[in-house]
Amino acid sequence: MEDPFPDRSPRFRNDDVDWDRWPVGDYLSENYRRLHRADASVIDHHSAFYAQFPADSIARSVELGAGPNLYPLMLAAAACRRIEAVERSAANVAYLRSQLDDGPDETWLPFYTRCRRHNPALPPTAAQALARVHVVRSDARSVPPDTYDLASMNFVAESITENGPEFAEVCRAFVRSVRPGGHLVAAFMENMGRYQLGDGSHWPGYPVDEARIRQVFAPHLATIAVTRIDADPALPDYGYSGMVLLAGRRR
Repeated sequence: MEDPFPDRSPRFRNDDVDWDRWPVGDYLSENYRRLHRADASVIDHHSAFYAQFPADSIARSVELGAGPNLYPLMLAAAACRRIEAVERSAANVAYLRSQLDDGPDETWLPFYTRCRRHNPALPPTAAQALARVHVVRSDARSVPPDTYDLASMNFVAESITENGPEFAEVCRAFVRSVRPGGHLVAAFMENMGRYQLGDGSHWPGYPVDEARIRQVFAPHLATIAVTRIDADPALPDYGYSGMVLLAGRRR
């Protein structure tokens, strides 16, 4: 596969990259063919976040930049009656729709087992949880403001651009997507710059840490909780040092 941009390129913005060519199969094989410790920790964190809501109490939520990652969508089904998976990439949209139409691949079942262990309010099967998901092909930056009761974003804002102001713009769009008082949960790769997938392609990354996440989000949130976990050595070495986890509520 030809590189979306060569190593000699300057820092790239989101629109400089052909996201329709995202190598879904390679990405899934490297990251989600089994449940890694890091993702188990993210599931545990997000499960505690969703546990504060009674079953079916959230009318409409959004997963911003859903990608091919199913477990954030599964987690949301514990509380949300309708989950909109906003995704720009044609390749990722095709994968999401196939998983909704045909049922999730068996490799996702251990993820769902852990989700449901923490939150028995989830439907009995992963397919039932994903039945609440509706795929929307759109750019994360163009999600209409003040629309949702809850928003989730996982490994998106820091991995679609190498431009600091654009990273902050995506984060603000994430916050604005919920109504005032709406809830937010997110995960970020810590200190990850431009990274390479197994097919040899390179993709943009903007290094962030706990301080940067607080700096971007705190002015817009009434409550904020930021934590981190260490890098998982079983995952590919994308140059990251851990994951930063956020939960909060919009002012």
